[in-house]
Amino acid sequence: MRRFANQFARKKAIVQPKHNVYLDHSATTPVDPRVAEALSRSLTDNFGNPSSVHSFGQQARAAVDRARREVAALIGARQNEVIFVSGGTEANNLAIRGLCEAAQHQGRHIVTTTIEHPSVRGVCDALEKKGWEVTRVAVSENGIVNVENVRSALRQDTVLVSIMLANNEIGTIQPIAELAAAIREQRERSQRNLWLHTDAVQAAGRMVLNVDQLGCDLLSLSGHKLYAPKGIGALYVRRGVRILGQNIGGHQERERRAGTENVASIVAFGEASRIAREELESRVTYVRRLRDRFEEEVIRRIDDIVLNGDRERRLPHLSNISFRFIEGEGLLINLDMQGVAVSTGSACSSGTLEPSPVIRALGRDEEMARGSIRFSFGKDNTDEDVDYVVEVLQTVVARLRELSPLNKPTEPQRVGVALGKTSVVENTVIK
Repeated sequence: MRRFANQFARKKAIVQPKHNVYLDHSATTPVDPRVAEALSRSLTDNFGNPSSVHSFGQQARAAVDRARREVAALIGARQNEVIFVSGGTEANNLAIRGLCEAAQHQGRHIVTTTIEHPSVRGVCDALEKKGWEVTRVAVSENGIVNVENVRSALRQDTVLVSIMLANNEIGTIQPIAELAAAIREQRERSQRNLWLHTDAVQAAGRMVLNVDQLGCDLLSLSGHKLYAPKGIGALYVRRGVRILGQNIGGHQERERRAGTENVASIVAFGEASRIAREELESRVTYVRRLRDRFEEEVIRRIDDIVLNGDRERRLPHLSNISFRFIEGEGLLINLDMQGVAVSTGSACSSGTLEPSPVIRALGRDEEMARGSIRFSFGKDNTDEDVDYVVEVLQTVVARLRELSPLNKPTEPQRVGVALGKTSVVENTVIK
Protein backbone atom coordinates (compact mmCIF):
# COMPACT_ATOMS: atom_id res chain seq x y z
CA MET A 1 0.00 0.00 0.00
CA ARG A 2 2.75 2.44 0.95
CA ARG A 3 4.56 1.74 -2.36
CA PHE A 4 1.53 2.89 -4.37
CA ALA A 5 1.10 6.00 -2.24
CA ASN A 6 4.77 6.95 -2.64
CA GLN A 7 4.63 6.39 -6.40
CA PHE A 8 1.79 8.89 -6.60
CA ALA A 9 3.73 11.31 -4.40
CA ARG A 10 6.82 11.11 -6.64
CA LYS A 11 4.73 11.82 -9.74
CA LYS A 12 3.38 14.94 -8.07
CA ALA A 13 6.72 16.06 -6.61
CA ILE A 14 7.56 18.36 -9.52
CA VAL A 15 4.26 20.25 -9.19
CA GLN A 16 4.43 23.25 -6.89
CA PRO A 17 1.37 23.54 -4.60
CA LYS A 18 -1.01 26.42 -5.26
CA HIS A 19 -1.27 27.17 -1.55
CA ASN A 20 0.28 26.18 1.76
CA VAL A 21 -2.35 25.38 4.36
CA TYR A 22 -1.48 24.39 7.93
CA LEU A 23 -4.16 22.18 9.51
CA ASP A 24 -2.12 20.56 12.29
CA HIS A 25 -2.79 22.94 15.18
CA SER A 26 -3.32 20.02 17.58
CA ALA A 27 0.34 19.11 17.05
CA THR A 28 1.60 22.67 17.53
CA THR A 29 0.52 26.22 16.80
CA PRO A 30 2.50 29.02 15.14
CA VAL A 31 3.75 31.58 17.65
CA ASP A 32 1.43 34.58 17.80
CA PRO A 33 3.33 37.77 16.76
CA ARG A 34 2.28 39.42 20.02
CA VAL A 35 3.69 36.51 21.96
CA ALA A 36 6.90 36.56 19.90
CA GLU A 37 7.30 40.24 20.72
CA ALA A 38 6.91 39.57 24.45
CA LEU A 39 9.45 36.75 24.18
CA SER A 40 11.96 38.95 22.36
CA ARG A 41 11.65 41.78 24.88
CA SER A 42 12.10 39.42 27.80
CA LEU A 43 15.28 37.91 26.34
CA THR A 44 17.01 41.27 26.71
CA ASP A 45 15.06 42.95 29.52
CA ASN A 46 14.81 40.04 31.96
CA PHE A 47 18.20 38.35 31.65
CA GLY A 48 18.77 38.12 35.41
CA ASN A 49 18.44 34.86 37.33
CA PRO A 50 15.07 34.91 39.14
CA SER A 51 16.70 33.33 42.20
CA SER A 52 19.21 36.19 42.58
CA VAL A 53 18.48 38.79 45.25
CA HIS A 54 19.85 41.78 43.32
CA SER A 55 17.68 44.06 41.20
CA PHE A 56 18.36 42.24 37.92
CA GLY A 57 17.23 38.95 39.46
CA GLN A 58 14.19 40.52 41.07
CA GLN A 59 13.15 42.07 37.78
CA ALA A 60 13.19 38.60 36.22
CA ARG A 61 11.32 37.24 39.24
CA ALA A 62 8.62 39.86 38.80
CA ALA A 63 8.24 38.92 35.13
CA VAL A 64 7.81 35.25 36.07
CA ASP A 65 5.24 36.15 38.71
CA ARG A 66 3.22 38.23 36.24
CA ALA A 67 3.20 35.33 33.79
CA ARG A 68 2.18 32.92 36.54
CA ARG A 69 -0.82 35.11 37.31
CA GLU A 70 -1.91 35.01 33.66
CA VAL A 71 -1.59 31.23 33.42
CA ALA A 72 -3.49 30.86 36.68
CA ALA A 73 -6.23 33.19 35.39
CA LEU A 74 -6.60 31.05 32.25
CA ILE A 75 -7.67 28.06 34.37
CA GLY A 76 -9.24 29.84 37.34
CA ALA A 77 -6.48 28.82 39.76
CA ARG A 78 -4.48 30.56 42.46
CA GLN A 79 -1.09 31.86 41.43
CA ASN A 80 0.79 29.68 43.92
CA GLU A 81 -0.85 26.54 42.50
CA VAL A 82 0.94 26.85 39.12
CA ILE A 83 4.31 25.15 38.53
CA PHE A 84 6.23 25.97 35.35
CA VAL A 85 7.72 22.99 33.50
CA SER A 86 9.05 22.31 30.01
CA GLY A 87 5.73 21.25 28.46
CA GLY A 88 2.81 18.86 28.59
CA THR A 89 4.89 15.70 28.71
CA GLU A 90 6.84 16.85 31.76
CA ALA A 91 3.64 18.13 33.38
CA ASN A 92 2.01 14.71 32.98
CA ASN A 93 5.12 12.91 34.23
CA LEU A 94 5.46 15.20 37.26
CA ALA A 95 1.76 14.86 38.09
CA ILE A 96 1.63 11.07 37.87
CA ARG A 97 5.07 10.11 39.14
CA GLY A 98 5.16 12.89 41.69
CA LEU A 99 1.81 12.04 43.22
CA CYS A 100 2.25 8.26 43.07
CA GLU A 101 5.65 8.39 44.73
CA ALA A 102 4.27 10.64 47.46
CA ALA A 103 1.22 8.39 48.04
CA GLN A 104 2.69 4.91 47.50
CA HIS A 105 2.30 3.99 51.18
CA GLN A 106 -1.47 4.54 50.86
CA GLY A 107 -1.84 2.40 47.73
CA ARG A 108 -0.30 1.43 44.41
CA HIS A 109 -3.22 1.45 41.99
CA ILE A 110 -3.93 3.90 39.13
CA VAL A 111 -7.06 4.27 37.00
CA THR A 112 -6.77 5.74 33.50
CA THR A 113 -8.35 5.18 30.06
CA THR A 114 -7.45 3.48 26.80
CA ILE A 115 -7.20 6.78 24.84
CA GLU A 116 -4.68 8.78 26.87
CA HIS A 117 -1.79 10.74 25.37
CA PRO A 118 1.48 8.77 25.04
CA SER A 119 3.03 10.79 27.90
CA VAL A 120 0.33 9.51 30.28
CA ARG A 121 0.17 6.06 28.77
CA GLY A 122 3.95 5.73 28.87
CA VAL A 123 4.44 6.76 32.48
CA CYS A 124 1.64 4.42 33.59
CA ASP A 125 3.33 1.59 31.69
CA ALA A 126 6.63 2.44 33.40
CA LEU A 127 5.05 2.45 36.86
CA GLU A 128 3.38 -0.87 36.09
CA LYS A 129 6.80 -2.40 35.53
CA LYS A 130 7.75 -1.19 39.01
CA GLY A 131 4.91 -3.05 40.69
CA TRP A 132 2.04 -0.61 40.35
CA GLU A 133 -1.32 -1.84 39.11
CA VAL A 134 -3.03 0.12 36.33
CA THR A 135 -6.67 -0.21 35.30
CA ARG A 136 -7.34 1.15 31.81
CA VAL A 137 -11.04 1.88 31.40
CA ALA A 138 -12.39 1.49 27.86
CA VAL A 139 -14.31 4.28 26.15
CA SER A 140 -17.51 3.94 24.14
CA GLU A 141 -17.54 4.03 20.36
CA ASN A 142 -18.01 7.80 20.48
CA GLY A 143 -14.76 8.19 22.43
CA ILE A 144 -16.18 9.17 25.81
CA VAL A 145 -15.57 7.30 29.05
CA ASN A 146 -18.50 6.24 31.22
CA VAL A 147 -18.41 7.72 34.73
CA GLU A 148 -19.88 4.57 36.27
CA ASN A 149 -17.19 2.43 34.64
CA VAL A 150 -14.53 4.62 36.23
CA ARG A 151 -16.32 4.47 39.57
CA SER A 152 -16.42 0.67 39.34
CA ALA A 153 -12.67 0.60 38.69
CA LEU A 154 -11.86 2.41 41.95
CA ARG A 155 -10.38 0.29 44.73
CA GLN A 156 -9.33 0.92 48.30
CA ASP A 157 -5.71 1.11 47.17
CA THR A 158 -6.39 3.53 44.26
CA VAL A 159 -4.44 6.75 44.74
CA LEU A 160 -4.76 8.41 41.33
CA VAL A 161 -7.25 8.71 38.48
CA SER A 162 -5.66 10.26 35.37
CA ILE A 163 -8.09 11.02 32.53
CA MET A 164 -7.56 13.64 29.84
CA LEU A 165 -10.00 16.53 29.52
CA ALA A 166 -10.01 16.50 25.70
CA ASN A 167 -8.50 13.88 23.43
CA ASN A 168 -5.65 14.97 21.18
CA GLU A 169 -6.68 12.83 18.18
CA ILE A 170 -10.49 12.95 18.06
CA GLY A 171 -11.18 15.94 20.31
CA THR A 172 -13.78 14.27 22.52
CA ILE A 173 -14.36 16.03 25.84
CA GLN A 174 -14.47 13.77 28.88
CA PRO A 175 -16.90 14.27 31.82
CA ILE A 176 -14.20 15.44 34.22
CA ALA A 177 -16.56 17.37 36.54
CA GLU A 178 -18.76 14.28 36.97
CA LEU A 179 -15.70 12.11 37.53
CA ALA A 180 -14.41 14.58 40.12
CA ALA A 181 -17.73 14.43 41.97
CA ALA A 182 -17.54 10.62 42.09
CA ILE A 183 -13.96 10.77 43.37
CA ARG A 184 -14.86 13.37 46.01
CA GLU A 185 -17.67 11.13 47.18
CA GLN A 186 -15.27 8.19 47.49
CA ARG A 187 -12.71 10.38 49.23
CA GLU A 188 -15.22 11.61 51.80
CA ARG A 189 -16.47 8.09 52.41
CA SER A 190 -13.23 6.21 52.98
CA GLN A 191 -10.24 7.25 50.84
CA ARG A 192 -8.52 10.45 51.85
CA ASN A 193 -5.63 9.84 49.46
CA LEU A 194 -7.49 9.61 46.16
CA TRP A 195 -6.74 12.29 43.57
CA LEU A 196 -7.76 13.29 40.05
CA HIS A 197 -5.33 14.45 37.35
CA THR A 198 -6.46 15.69 33.95
CA ASP A 199 -4.37 16.38 30.87
CA ALA A 200 -5.83 19.67 29.56
CA VAL A 201 -3.09 20.33 26.99
CA GLN A 202 -5.50 20.21 24.04
CA ALA A 203 -8.33 21.95 25.87
CA ALA A 204 -6.51 25.10 27.00
CA GLY A 205 -7.37 28.04 24.78
CA ARG A 206 -10.16 26.04 23.11
CA MET A 207 -12.72 25.82 25.91
CA VAL A 208 -13.43 27.60 29.18
CA LEU A 209 -11.33 26.11 31.99
CA ASN A 210 -11.90 26.51 35.70
CA VAL A 211 -10.21 24.07 38.04
CA ASP A 212 -12.83 24.54 40.75
CA GLN A 213 -15.68 23.78 38.36
CA LEU A 214 -13.79 20.81 36.94
CA GLY A 215 -12.93 19.60 40.44
CA CYS A 216 -9.54 18.21 39.42
CA ASP A 217 -6.55 18.13 41.76
CA LEU A 218 -3.85 18.34 39.08
CA LEU A 219 -4.04 19.73 35.53
CA SER A 220 -1.44 19.79 32.74
CA LEU A 221 -0.88 22.62 30.23
CA SER A 222 1.48 23.23 27.31
CA GLY A 223 2.33 26.60 25.78
CA HIS A 224 2.84 25.54 22.18
CA LYS A 225 -0.80 24.45 21.84
CA LEU A 226 -2.01 28.04 22.37
CA TYR A 227 0.37 30.06 20.18
CA ALA A 228 3.33 30.21 22.60
CA PRO A 229 6.76 28.70 21.86
CA LYS A 230 7.64 25.06 22.40
CA GLY A 231 9.47 24.03 25.55
CA ILE A 232 7.24 25.66 28.16
CA GLY A 233 4.22 24.35 30.06
CA ALA A 234 2.68 24.23 33.49
CA LEU A 235 1.22 21.88 36.05
CA TYR A 236 -1.60 23.00 38.30
CA VAL A 237 -1.44 21.38 41.75
CA ARG A 238 -4.36 22.09 44.06
CA ARG A 239 -3.38 23.41 47.46
CA GLY A 240 -3.03 20.49 49.88
CA VAL A 241 -2.04 17.92 47.23
CA ARG A 242 1.44 16.53 47.85
CA ILE A 243 3.76 15.56 45.00
CA LEU A 244 7.45 14.68 44.98
CA GLY A 245 9.63 16.70 42.63
CA GLN A 246 11.38 14.76 39.87
CA ASN A 247 14.19 17.30 39.35
CA ILE A 248 16.68 17.49 42.23
CA GLY A 249 19.20 20.22 42.93
CA GLY A 250 17.38 23.49 43.45
CA HIS A 251 14.56 25.22 45.31
CA GLN A 252 12.73 26.67 42.31
CA GLU A 253 8.96 26.34 41.83
CA ARG A 254 8.38 25.74 45.54
CA GLU A 255 10.84 22.84 45.41
CA ARG A 256 8.60 20.89 43.05
CA ARG A 257 10.63 21.49 39.90
CA ALA A 258 14.30 22.35 40.38
CA GLY A 259 16.18 24.27 37.70
CA THR A 260 16.64 27.90 36.69
CA GLU A 261 13.41 29.17 35.19
CA ASN A 262 13.13 29.69 31.43
CA VAL A 263 12.12 33.31 31.97
CA ALA A 264 11.57 34.43 28.38
CA SER A 265 9.44 31.40 27.49
CA ILE A 266 7.49 31.76 30.73
CA VAL A 267 6.77 35.39 29.85
CA ALA A 268 5.64 34.30 26.38
CA PHE A 269 3.41 31.60 27.90
CA GLY A 270 1.87 34.20 30.18
CA GLU A 271 1.16 36.53 27.26
CA ALA A 272 -0.33 33.68 25.20
CA SER A 273 -2.54 32.73 28.17
CA ARG A 274 -3.77 36.32 28.52
CA ILE A 275 -4.62 36.57 24.83
CA ALA A 276 -6.26 33.14 24.80
CA ARG A 277 -8.47 34.07 27.74
CA GLU A 278 -9.51 37.40 26.22
CA GLU A 279 -10.10 36.03 22.71
CA LEU A 280 -11.49 32.62 23.65
CA GLU A 281 -15.09 33.16 22.57
CA SER A 282 -14.25 34.67 19.19
CA ARG A 283 -11.60 32.03 18.44
CA VAL A 284 -13.92 29.14 19.33
CA THR A 285 -16.76 30.51 17.18
CA TYR A 286 -14.43 31.08 14.24
CA VAL A 287 -12.63 27.73 14.18
CA ARG A 288 -15.85 25.79 14.77
CA ARG A 289 -17.39 27.44 11.73
CA LEU A 290 -14.38 26.52 9.59
CA ARG A 291 -14.33 22.96 10.92
CA ASP A 292 -18.06 22.43 10.36
CA ARG A 293 -17.91 23.88 6.84
CA PHE A 294 -14.98 21.59 6.05
CA GLU A 295 -16.82 18.50 7.28
CA GLU A 296 -19.99 19.37 5.39
CA GLU A 297 -18.03 19.65 2.14
CA VAL A 298 -16.07 16.44 2.74
CA ILE A 299 -19.26 14.52 3.49
CA ARG A 300 -20.88 15.91 0.36
CA ARG A 301 -17.97 15.23 -1.99
CA ILE A 302 -16.19 12.09 -0.75
CA ASP A 303 -17.71 8.62 -0.30
CA ASP A 304 -16.71 5.88 2.14
CA ILE A 305 -15.60 7.93 5.14
CA VAL A 306 -16.20 7.68 8.87
CA LEU A 307 -16.11 10.65 11.24
CA ASN A 308 -14.42 9.52 14.43
CA GLY A 309 -15.55 10.65 17.87
CA ASP A 310 -18.66 12.26 19.32
CA ARG A 311 -20.19 14.90 17.04
CA GLU A 312 -21.15 17.30 19.85
CA ARG A 313 -18.89 16.76 22.86
CA ARG A 314 -15.62 17.62 21.16
CA LEU A 315 -13.18 20.48 20.73
CA PRO A 316 -14.29 23.12 18.19
CA HIS A 317 -11.21 23.03 15.97
CA LEU A 318 -10.67 19.33 15.35
CA SER A 319 -12.00 16.80 12.84
CA ASN A 320 -10.82 13.19 12.64
CA ILE A 321 -11.87 11.26 9.54
CA SER A 322 -11.14 7.70 8.43
CA PHE A 323 -10.98 7.20 4.68
CA ARG A 324 -11.77 3.65 3.64
CA PHE A 325 -9.49 1.64 1.33
CA ILE A 326 -6.38 3.85 1.74
CA GLU A 327 -3.72 4.35 4.41
CA GLY A 328 -3.51 7.59 6.30
CA GLU A 329 0.25 7.76 5.82
CA GLY A 330 -0.07 7.77 2.04
CA LEU A 331 -2.84 10.35 2.21
CA LEU A 332 -0.76 12.56 4.50
CA ILE A 333 2.25 12.42 2.18
CA ASN A 334 0.21 13.29 -0.88
CA LEU A 335 -1.59 16.14 0.86
CA ASP A 336 1.77 17.49 1.95
CA MET A 337 2.93 17.45 -1.68
CA GLN A 338 -0.02 19.75 -2.38
CA GLY A 339 0.92 22.10 0.46
CA VAL A 340 -1.60 20.79 3.02
CA ALA A 341 -0.24 19.87 6.46
CA VAL A 342 -2.31 17.40 8.49
CA SER A 343 -1.60 14.51 10.86
CA THR A 344 -2.38 10.83 11.25
CA GLY A 345 -2.60 11.17 15.03
CA SER A 346 -0.53 12.27 18.00
CA ALA A 347 2.70 14.03 17.01
CA CYS A 348 4.32 12.32 19.99
CA SER A 349 3.63 8.96 18.32
CA SER A 350 5.10 9.89 14.93
CA GLY A 351 7.57 7.41 13.54
CA THR A 352 5.54 4.37 14.56
CA LEU A 353 3.88 2.25 11.87
CA GLU A 354 1.25 0.95 14.28
CA PRO A 355 -2.37 2.02 13.71
CA SER A 356 -3.66 4.69 16.06
CA PRO A 357 -4.47 3.14 19.47
CA VAL A 358 -7.09 5.86 19.99
CA ILE A 359 -9.01 4.92 16.85
CA ARG A 360 -8.66 1.21 17.68
CA ALA A 361 -10.05 1.95 21.15
CA LEU A 362 -13.25 3.19 19.48
CA GLY A 363 -13.77 -0.31 18.11
CA ARG A 364 -12.54 0.47 14.59
CA ASP A 365 -10.68 -2.24 12.66
CA GLU A 366 -7.05 -1.87 11.62
CA GLU A 367 -7.92 -0.56 8.15
CA MET A 368 -10.05 2.24 9.61
CA ALA A 369 -7.37 3.07 12.17
CA ARG A 370 -4.66 3.25 9.52
CA GLY A 371 -6.87 5.36 7.29
CA SER A 372 -7.59 8.09 9.85
CA ILE A 373 -6.48 11.69 9.40
CA ARG A 374 -6.65 14.53 11.93
CA PHE A 375 -7.50 17.98 10.57
CA SER A 376 -7.06 20.68 13.22
CA PHE A 377 -7.87 24.31 12.46
CA GLY A 378 -6.41 27.49 13.93
CA LYS A 379 -7.26 31.15 14.33
CA ASP A 380 -5.33 32.13 11.19
CA ASN A 381 -6.98 29.68 8.78
CA THR A 382 -9.46 31.05 6.24
CA ASP A 383 -12.45 29.99 4.15
CA GLU A 384 -10.11 29.91 1.17
CA ASP A 385 -8.02 27.35 3.04
CA VAL A 386 -11.08 25.17 3.51
CA ASP A 387 -11.99 25.37 -0.18
CA TYR A 388 -8.47 24.48 -1.27
CA VAL A 389 -8.09 21.56 1.16
CA VAL A 390 -11.43 20.01 0.19
CA GLU A 391 -10.55 20.27 -3.50
CA VAL A 392 -7.14 18.69 -3.01
CA LEU A 393 -8.48 16.06 -0.63
CA GLN A 394 -11.14 14.90 -3.07
CA THR A 395 -8.58 14.53 -5.87
CA VAL A 396 -5.96 12.77 -3.75
CA VAL A 397 -8.42 10.33 -2.17
CA ALA A 398 -9.80 9.37 -5.58
CA ARG A 399 -6.33 8.79 -7.02
CA LEU A 400 -5.11 6.74 -4.05
CA ARG A 401 -8.20 4.56 -4.19
CA GLU A 402 -7.51 3.87 -7.83
CA LEU A 403 -4.06 2.58 -6.83
CA SER A 404 -5.21 0.80 -3.70
CA PRO A 405 -5.03 -3.02 -3.57
CA LEU A 406 -7.70 -3.02 -0.85
CA ASN A 407 -11.14 -4.32 -1.75
CA LYS A 408 -13.80 -1.70 -2.47
CA PRO A 409 -17.59 -2.27 -2.45
CA THR A 410 -19.50 -1.99 -5.73
CA GLU A 411 -21.86 0.56 -4.13
CA PRO A 412 -20.14 3.39 -2.22
CA GLN A 413 -21.24 4.21 1.31
CA ARG A 414 -21.77 7.86 2.04
CA VAL A 415 -20.52 8.57 5.54
CA GLY A 416 -20.27 6.90 8.90
CA VAL A 417 -20.64 9.00 12.03
CA ALA A 418 -19.96 7.75 15.54
CA LEU A 419 -23.19 7.96 17.54
CA GLY A 420 -23.08 6.33 20.95
CA LYS A 421 -22.83 2.57 20.59
CA THR A 422 -23.55 2.37 16.86
CA SER A 423 -22.36 3.91 13.63
CA VAL A 424 -24.89 5.19 11.14
CA VAL A 425 -24.06 4.92 7.43
CA GLU A 426 -26.91 6.54 5.51
CA ASN A 427 -29.95 4.47 6.62
CA THR A 428 -27.94 1.39 7.52
CA VAL A 429 -27.00 0.63 11.13
CA ILE A 430 -23.68 -1.16 11.50
CA LYS A 431 -23.19 -2.95 14.82
